Amino acid sequence: MIQIGIVGCGVIGNRLAAAIDDHDRYELAAACDLDPDRAASLAADHGTDRTATTTDHAALVETDGLDAVYVGVPPLAHREVVADALAAGRHVICEKPIAADAETGRELASLAAETDRVTAVNLPFRYTPGFVRLREAVAAGEVGDPRRVELRFRFPRWPREWQDVAWLESREQGGPLREVGTHFLFGVQELFGPIETVSADVGYSGPDAYEDDVVGTFRADGVRGTIDLLCDHDGEEENSVTVVGDEASLSLTEWYRLVRDRGREGEETLVDERGDTVRALLTEFAGAVDGDGGDLVSFAEATRVQEVLDAIHASDGDRVRPGTGGDAP
Repeated sequence: MIQIGIVGCGVIGNRLAAAIDDHDRYELAAACDLDPDRAASLAADHGTDRTATTTDHAALVETDGLDAVYVGVPPLAHREVVADALAAGRHVICEKPIAADAETGRELASLAAETDRVTAVNLPFRYTPGFVRLREAVAAGEVGDPRRVELRFRFPRWPREWQDVAWLESREQGGPLREVGTHFLFGVQELFGPIETVSADVGYSGPDAYEDDVVGTFRADGVRGTIDLLCDHDGEEENSVTVVGDEASLSLTEWYRLVRDRGREGEETLVDERGDTVRALLTEFAGAVDGDGGDLVSFAEATRVQEVLDAIHASDGDRVRPGTGGDAP
């Protein structure tokens, strides 16, 4: 049984706690939140009479018998919590994004490389049935020659109604690109490898506030891509990744539904199931802890995504090479 502690008992922390409660390889050993009532509530709902609660993550990582730590705090706090957990000899699952910026992500990737502990970032497209089918279809040539990959986001309200946390409004660590775009840029990386160049025109909702309007282009493995994001408008929430080939197009919408478009031949739904991605992550993580491999998103992979996000924010219409801090030729 893997004894795991949760740092950050918000919406995502509770989702993970529910999956831990339902998984036969894990037991919730400890819960930590700055709000003691939230930690106590999570422990009561998903723990045992042995589950400890605290408001200090440094105390949690030193819990006797603890094997692993899930880090579900805002991005600016990731470095401290992850570093302390690794220093205490714990395995670590970190919520996405890896950090608020790529420099910190690279620091965390270096820390992970220096330890024998298992580390992973929660980027569920690795396990989402619709996205896995999309990745396999593109690799098998089912769209023909990929001509374009298109990312589209619409948020009538940001933060969304269920996201009652102020940090998501800040430019420093919040915004829809970090919160949602991270998943889809990771998806591009899964489909075509690292994004090589980025150019974007970014508008913000205020001087220190989140991006609310992004129109940009990028390139990965010779495939051109577009990103189109708009917040605070009258309409429905949307998110999608579409791969347009010379024979067919495939679109993943609503996070899980995969649709094939063959033009005049019409559309066909290929996958219409969400899958249990949190359980899949926990199962893969347990396998890695046991020394049996494990298909996990590494800190280094997640940092490459954050480098693209940093490049989008830094572009100002110029073409930027992610991870270099400079303009692309």
